[in-house]
Amino acid sequence: MSKLKRLSYKRAICYSGFRDGQSPDAGIFPSESEILEDLELLEGHWGALRVYACDLHTERVLKVIEREKLPFTVMLSAYIGAEVSNPNCPWGGVYDEETLKANRLRNQQELDRAVQWANRYEDIVDIVSVGNEATVDWTDHLIEPATVTAYAAFLRSRISQPVTFCENYVPWLDKLKGLAEELDVIAIHTYPVWEYKTVTEAMEYTRKNFNEVQSAYPDKQVIITEAGWATASNGRGIPPENVGELFQETYLHELLKWAEDEQIRVYIFEAFDENWKGSDHPLEPEKHWGIYRADRSGKPALSLQR
Repeated sequence: MSKLKRLSYKRAICYSGFRDGQSPDAGIFPSESEILEDLELLEGHWGALRVYACDLHTERVLKVIEREKLPFTVMLSAYIGAEVSNPNCPWGGVYDEETLKANRLRNQQELDRAVQWANRYEDIVDIVSVGNEATVDWTDHLIEPATVTAYAAFLRSRISQPVTFCENYVPWLDKLKGLAEELDVIAIHTYPVWEYKTVTEAMEYTRKNFNEVQSAYPDKQVIITEAGWATASNGRGIPPENVGELFQETYLHELLKWAEDEQIRVYIFEAFDENWKGSDHPLEPEKHWGIYRADRSGKPALSLQR
């Protein structure tokens, strides 16, 4: 039984505040003052934030929002690591059993923190995700759908907020049907530019992705927890001619208008560029999804803030 009839519409954006010289891999996290600077840039324009892990960064985000009484709700996410190897991952998803065993322990600890923080910040956290892109064919942190389903049940029995799982739209159409039954809300990712669509084709493709999943689960609310447009590419997975800051502005304008018209919660990916991501190449597309650059200067898509 769903805990919430419908998650309300809000303008929403993904927030990861790692600046140059910081990264979760290095264990160097944004300070509370840096987070406050970021949130003050977003305040008044976005009502809902998505964070990605129950780590020090997220803990500081929640503390700052509570202390400063900032008008955001937060989608809290547990980051669950690989529990099985995935030889289909192009950049390496094969692990020894000792690593996988350690990951299972860390995953349970992550879920325990999600429970603790969802209850501690009940007035701020409005939805909780049990994981992110952990079942899609290419992931480097593969987990069996049955395990994710059990993790979702663990969360649902211990928190008051609705529970979801964030995944590319494709697995929802086949192998995640059992998981969907355990969830309150279904959360999809749609990236037309990763699938070689031009900006003129993009919004039709986004609607198609959403409608396919919604049609598969007519009794469930479907939200989009990642959709965005890269502003640079070195050709790795995205043709350089398909990206750019003006293309980003065009796509996000169409996406946000559609989301508002249809009252669909869509989390734009993302607030700030993150140079720690991906390869060392400066045009690596993973680094360039923000509506702000890494130095916090704005791109043309800031025209969409209101």
